[in-house]
Order: sequence, then structure tokens, then C-alpha cells
Amino acid sequence: MQTSSDRHEYPAHWEADVVLRDGGTARVRPITAEDADRLVSFYEQVSDESKYYRFFAPYPRLSAKDVHRFTHHDFVDRVGLAATIGGEFIATVRYDRIGATGRPADGPSDEAEVAFLVQDAHQGRGVASALLEHIAAVARERGIRRFTAEVLPANTKMIKVFTDAGYTQKRSFEDGVVRLEFDIEPTDRSLAVQRAREQRAEGRSVRRLLAPGSVAVVGVGRAHGGVGRSILDHIRDAGFTGQLYAVNRAFEADRTHIDGVPAHRSVREIDGPVDLAVVAVPAEHVPEVVTECGEHGVQGLVVISAGYAESGPEGRERQRALVRHARAYGMRIIGPNAFGIVNTSPGIRLNASLAPEMPRPGRIGMFAQSGAIGIALLSRLHRRGGGVTGTTGVSTFVSSGNRADVSGNDVLQYWYDDPDTDVALMYLESIGNPRKFTRLARRTAAAKPLVVVQGAGSGPQGHAVRATRLPHATVSALLRQAGVIRVDTITELVDTGLLLARQPLPPGPRVAILGNSESLGVLTYDRCLAEGLRPQPPQDLTTAASAEDFRAALARALADETSDAVVVTAIPALGEGAAEDAALAEALRSAAAKTPGKPVLVVHVELGGLAEALSAAASTGPQAGPGAEPPAGPQPLPGDAPAAGGARPLPSTAPRTAPGTAPAPAPAPGATDTAPTTAAGPTATGVTTGPTTIRATMDPDPDPAADVARPAAVPRLIPAYPAAERAVRALAEAVRYGQWRREAADPGKVPEYDDIDEKGAADLIRTLLARGQGLTLGTEETCELLGRYGVHVRRALPAPTPDTAVQAAGALGYPVALKATAPHLRHRADLGGVRLDLADEEQLRRAYAELTELFGKPEELRPVVQAMAPRGVDTVVRAVIDPAAGAVLSFGLAGAASQLLDDMAHRLVPVTGREATSMIRSIRTAPLLFGWRGSAPVDTPALEELLLRVSRLVDDHPEVVAVTLEPAVVAPHGVSVLSASVRLAPPPARDDLGPRTLPAY
Repeated sequence: MQTSSDRHEYPAHWEADVVLRDGGTARVRPITAEDADRLVSFYEQVSDESKYYRFFAPYPRLSAKDVHRFTHHDFVDRVGLAATIGGEFIATVRYDRIGATGRPADGPSDEAEVAFLVQDAHQGRGVASALLEHIAAVARERGIRRFTAEVLPANTKMIKVFTDAGYTQKRSFEDGVVRLEFDIEPTDRSLAVQRAREQRAEGRSVRRLLAPGSVAVVGVGRAHGGVGRSILDHIRDAGFTGQLYAVNRAFEADRTHIDGVPAHRSVREIDGPVDLAVVAVPAEHVPEVVTECGEHGVQGLVVISAGYAESGPEGRERQRALVRHARAYGMRIIGPNAFGIVNTSPGIRLNASLAPEMPRPGRIGMFAQSGAIGIALLSRLHRRGGGVTGTTGVSTFVSSGNRADVSGNDVLQYWYDDPDTDVALMYLESIGNPRKFTRLARRTAAAKPLVVVQGAGSGPQGHAVRATRLPHATVSALLRQAGVIRVDTITELVDTGLLLARQPLPPGPRVAILGNSESLGVLTYDRCLAEGLRPQPPQDLTTAASAEDFRAALARALADETSDAVVVTAIPALGEGAAEDAALAEALRSAAAKTPGKPVLVVHVELGGLAEALSAAASTGPQAGPGAEPPAGPQPLPGDAPAAGGARPLPSTAPRTAPGTAPAPAPAPGATDTAPTTAAGPTATGVTTGPTTIRATMDPDPDPAADVARPAAVPRLIPAYPAAERAVRALAEAVRYGQWRREAADPGKVPEYDDIDEKGAADLIRTLLARGQGLTLGTEETCELLGRYGVHVRRALPAPTPDTAVQAAGALGYPVALKATAPHLRHRADLGGVRLDLADEEQLRRAYAELTELFGKPEELRPVVQAMAPRGVDTVVRAVIDPAAGAVLSFGLAGAASQLLDDMAHRLVPVTGREATSMIRSIRTAPLLFGWRGSAPVDTPALEELLLRVSRLVDDHPEVVAVTLEPAVVAPHGVSVLSASVRLAPPPARDDLGPRTLPAY
């Protein structure tokens, strides 16, 4: 923006988009001299009462002097911000730096007076609270540490804005005015308030999109076919409960309806509110549509149109302009290039997507950045093969396309307190804001399971966000630390979601295995061991086992206190028919219903009608409506799901279908599962082999809407898988998640150490940074800084000649080690650049000669002499500040093997005592620390303390952007740090500590 300023250039970085309390958006920006007319217009729309509260007297209009004062700022001592929608002011805030007397400061001062004015029509939307966050951040940037405000006692709304902000306050009353004083440094309480407001606002912004009262589809063709017409049909056929409109500027002037839906040539012509617009017009026409929608008061957009960031630099700029345009009117966007959204709630029934059929209502929320993957997920949840037959339905589905605005973070905010969603499944091609995502994921996972497939893609196209420099594996480890159930394929995503949606969390890793196939039981046992579970020896019921034998065995296993979960393996005997299969399914249901506290899974091999019996009592597949013709050929049992070929039950036996509920979606053209091939898929005989379910509580007349309408009465479903590895992998993820939930209830504490000199370290860092913006510390400086936090590095003396090596050994005391520290030999004992246990001068000189003979001159080797440390296990400890994810602590064993296998543990800083303990036990080579093959166990408590001290250092001083301790030798008693490096730099900006903002464009 072009502006005039007295002392400073226009601070463009203060501009931001914010989500308000009701889910709408506003633009926050500095007020400039060019805003005089906007300010006058804004003031004219404010009520006399609000003006009185602002100026403490009747003040009907602003004088020219007032307008000049409120629009001319130096952006240092005098700052004004405005919240705008559609380019017009809806609220203003300003601060003026004041001195000790309360008058404008004529010298250095860290105090300012702040005042607000909010247009009456926008009061109650959280505008003032958002502006307070932003003006406080601006003031801190300009050296102000404290705000004062004078408020009339009757202005209770404004008093509440200040008192609810979470800052430490002092209140006084004098001359009929309430005077508030408060420090504006963020506190734990102010951050908690800010994040709670963020959750409510972002959750409501998504709810406005997913639960609209009225929808307009823009770009509806006059003939059948085409994207816009298809979406209109899908919304109508799903039984959308709100008002639906069709919009196309090419409609004839006298056309009033299309297929029974009111038709209009423009959104402006619609007589009534429009909550959501689905845009399916060519990209070049989208700006005109956005303007129409904004002027009509549309709350949000789903942009199906392509031709944006996915198409190259020109499209990327078009996408950024689209977001800026929509936000100017307070609208949020899903897309562009989106597949659409679905909400199966009986009160909504919205299928504003390219999926031709509505999924059944259920308890699983789904988010996918890819439209193809999204429809593959929907299809797997509701088709017979390769998916989950009769498991559970979908509560909401969002396919975000290019994710220009609404992201997975926003949908997590919605799911967190959505009563209709019990399990969240997400396919993420990238994570644009890892720090925020892990924070939201941790909170969500504490309430409901969150299962994620994470691609290795780059950041969202078109976003101006900092990309993480962390490896993909590190980000995955941090997600697991946050409670995310991280899986690798779409198949695993569905398998795990199936188990978590209807089975209780296992209380531990002990698994009972029973069945009528010894070989299938052994396979299951082996997979349990491979996944870190503790299986009991399989119980073989033999192939002659009856349904009653299965029921009795399962009942005993569930009642056994030494088991936490049960896996039932079943192969049908040759010649068995549907009656036997149904009897087995009923037997398993009966036993599971009597002990509901432990999960039960079935591994089956389909040789006959077992799959049909397993899915018979819990079908969520599409059902035939009244009057449908019965299919040809053999009919399934009453309540059966349709077979893979599409057969449906007889109308007389079909369960009721909620009004407007359509059959399950079919895969979109070109939609494929990009994950590795699994056991799921058609067999040679055409029988598909996806996991199925058994309903543990009989419901002779199931209502497909029951999952949503009566969540407390939802029957327990038993998932059945076609392969042991799929069932066990899902169970293992549930076990790990259950353990995380238990530990999350008591995450531990960050310990305090009396010998830490935080102030001394801060002074040293300040002195060192005065030399430059970023530097790697020398050996002495590194040792001094680490020593302030109780991390002591063993001295290593340079040895440029054999004589200096002997002198160094004499000073340190024998035995010593001689090491080459050249970059290509450092930390590579396997290359021969280290000589240990040199007991005297003769051995030292001989070793020195060997090194120089093998590797070159001393000036190339950079040899050092170091006193021998107690023998133990060499480890490496690292900490790094990532601009996107934050501070990360890493640990592993030193050496090429660990590096090659990437066997490292990672945790976000600050690390608690409990996390440090789990960290050293989580690496695959951890047995070497605990006495593997008869070796002496090392001092793991000392190692944990080392990790905690390094965590404290980087947490207390964000200027410490990198620390490496390698090697840190852990002996049976104590730990010795033999080499260390530290890098200092100005810390990256912490966007999670600033005011609430949406991603910038």
C-alpha cells in the first residue's frame, strides 16, 4: 500500500487476515493518511452510545483535526490499526506512547495508552480481542511493554475485552473512570486464551462451510453433464435439507428452475441469504463470481475450478489473488482445484462434491488434500473389496485441493469438539505449519484418534510459509510424539480407522490368539512379535471347531486377565454354507458383547460365504429403495451387504435408509490408490478380500442414521481382515496410541537443576552474538556455555607436533587418546583416525607417526590429545532450531551404522523427564545400552539428565540454534562428552507466540 509517514515506512508486515469469533474473516492493517474518507464513513455508522463510550462525551462527528490525528501516524509512538471487510473499516484501535505524567512522551518510554472503537453491527464478533492481540504485538516490536486504558464503568464489553485477554492487570477507579494497566508480554494464560479463541473461531469457520443453510452452485450447465450440473445433482439427490440454487449467467432470462431447483443468472439475483457457494466456472471468471458472492454476503466458497497453483507460476499468482479477494469480503475458501465436501448429518445431508453418491452417516471424519485419494478413501470405506464393508460411515469429508485457505489445521479445529466425529483420518501431502499442526494434533489426539498418512511433498503451493528443513522421518517422529497414529499407506489408514471407530483401546500389548487354523495362528503370532506386541501361544481349536467352540474360546480369552486384546483366526471348512457362516458370526458377536472392554479382531480366509456372514449384520453398503426390482441370481441373507458385483437385498428385507441418503460413492475416473499393493483386491475367482465387520449387538431393523442420531447406542463392530499382517498392524497402532493416551494424562515435568546458570549463559550469548549475526563457537567458548548448564566437555589439547602431543599428555595424565579432527576423519573411528589407551610417551609417539604416515601431514590431520574416558557406549545428542517446527532434540548411537539406518529418536523441546526416558528406549539399537549379550548396562539416568540439560539450554536460549555432542560416551557410571559444537544466531521468529493470523499471501 502506498502511504505517507512521518518517521517510518509503511509496515506492511503488520497486515494480516484473522478469523473472527463467528467464523468470518477480517483484514487487519495499519491506518494511513489515505484512509480519511473510510474513517469518516466508519464513524458515521457508529452509534451515539459507542461514540460516547469512546470519547466520554457526546461526539457526533469527527473534526478535520481529529481525522488528521487518527490517520497520520509515525508507526512508532503513534500507531493505528483497522479491521476491514470489503475494504471498509469495521473497527479501529490505536496507541499513543505516554510518559510518566500520562501525557504524550517526549523521551524514552515503554508505556502507551490504547483505545478501541468497534462498529455496532460487528460488536460481539471478537473484533476487539483480535485487534488487541495485533496492537500488542506491534507495541512490543516498538519497545512498549505496558498498556493503559481508561474506560467508562458502563462500557462493560470493552472492560471484558481487557480482563479476558489473560494479561497481568492492575485496576483502579478515579474520577468516574476505570483505569486499567497491564503488561503486554505474552503469559501462559494469555497464550491459553488466545489459542482457545483460535480453536473456536477456526472451528466455526469450517462449520459455516460444512453446515450451510443455503447453497448456490455457480456454473450449472443447462444440459446434463459438466462439473457444475453434476454437483447440483449430487446435492439435490443427497437430500440437502437447506435451500439450493443454480446459477449460470448463460441461463435464459425467463428460466426460473432447472430440474426443480431455483435458477438465477447471478448470485445477486437470489432473493435470500446464501451461506455457501460452490464455484465451478473457468478460472478466468472466478473473480467476478467472488465479487458477486462477497457483495451478497456469502459466508464461504468451495472452488472446484482448476487452473491455479497446480498449473505453474501464473496460476500461483491467480490463486493468491483469489484468496486475497475472498478474504476481503470475510469469506473462507476450500480449494481451488477441490474435489468438494460432504456432511452426512441427518440435519444437513450435503454432498457438494464430485462423488456421485452420498456415503452413509457415521463417526469417521476424513480430510484429503488429493481428490483422487479422497474418493479412494470414501470408496474403501464403503465398497466390498479392498475397503471396509459394513464398518462405519462418514461424518464429514473435506477434499481441500490446493489448500489455498482452509487447511488440515482448520479441519482439526472443527473435529476437536465435533460431537459427530469419533475418529479422524487424514491424507496429507505436506504440512504447511508443522509447529501448529503438532500442537493441534496433540490436543485432538488426547480426545479422539487421529490417523495420518503423510506424503513427502513440499509445502502447499502458493503459501508464503517457512518450509521445514527437517527430514521426512524426523517430522514423522514428531507427529508420533504428538499422539498422531502415523501410517504409511491408504490401506493402513482405513484398517486402523476401522478398528478405532468401533473397538475399545487395548489396555496393553498382550494378545490372545485363537482359531481353527494352526498355520494362520502362527502367522498372526509372528506378526505380533514383529510389531512389538506380546502374543500368547495360539490356541488351535482345530478345523472341526463349531461355532459354539469359537464362542466359548473367545469368552475365555476375553475374561482372561493376562490378555488385552483377542485376534480370532478363522478358515471355513470345505462344504460349509451360509448357515454355518452366520452361526459363527453370531457366536463371535455374542461372546464379544459380554466383555466390551477389550478389542476383538478377526483374521479370515475366504473360501466360501464367510465374508458375507461377517458383513451381514453390519452392512453400510448402499441399499435398495422402495420399489426396486430384486436382483437376479441367489439372494443374500436379510441385512446382507451387496456383493462385489453390486447385488442388493430384496426390498422387503432391506434396512431403512435415512431420507436423502444415497448409495456409497464409486471411485472417480482415474482415482487410484497410490499406496503400495496390499492383500486387498479381487481374487482369481472375483471374490474381493477387504476387511469386513461383525455387529456385536443385533439390530433387526438398523437405521443407517443411527450412528449420528444415537451415538450412545451404536452397536460394537468387530473388524475382520483378510490378512494377519493387516489386522496385527492395526492392533499395534491402537496399542501404541492407547499407551500414548495414558502417558499424555501425565506427561511429566521439565526438571529444574540448581547448578544451571541461566543468566550467566544469557550474558555470554549476548556478548558472543555482538561479534556477528551467526557464528560457530570455538572450543573454549563452547565448553564455557555448555558448562553453564552442567554439561562438561573433556578437554582436548591440540597436538601439531609429536612433542606438543607429549606435553599435552603430560598435562592431562596417561592413558590418553590421539585423534585426528580433520572434517573427513572426525567422528569416524572406523577409518582409523583414532588411537586409544596410549599408556606412555613411547606409545603416543608411535601412534602419532602411524597417523601421519597413513593420513598425511599434521596440519591436514589436526590431531588432538584427550584423556581417556571410561569405556561405554558412544552416543550422539543433537538439538536444532527449525524455522517451521521449532526446537528439536535428537538422540542415537554414534557410528556409521546408526547413521545409515537413520536410527535416531526425536522430540520437540522442552523435553520432560518421561519423554527423555522414552527417547533413549525408542531407538532400535537401545538394547546396547541395557546389557545386550552380556555387556554391562550403562548409566541411562545420567544419559537422560544430559538430554534434559541440552533441552533446557535450547529452550531457555533460542539464540542457540544448533548443539551437537558427539560422541557422548555412556559408561556404567556416568557420561563423558568428548566433543561438542554450538552455533549461535538470532532466533527465527516464533509465529505461534504472536497474534492470530491466517497464512499470508
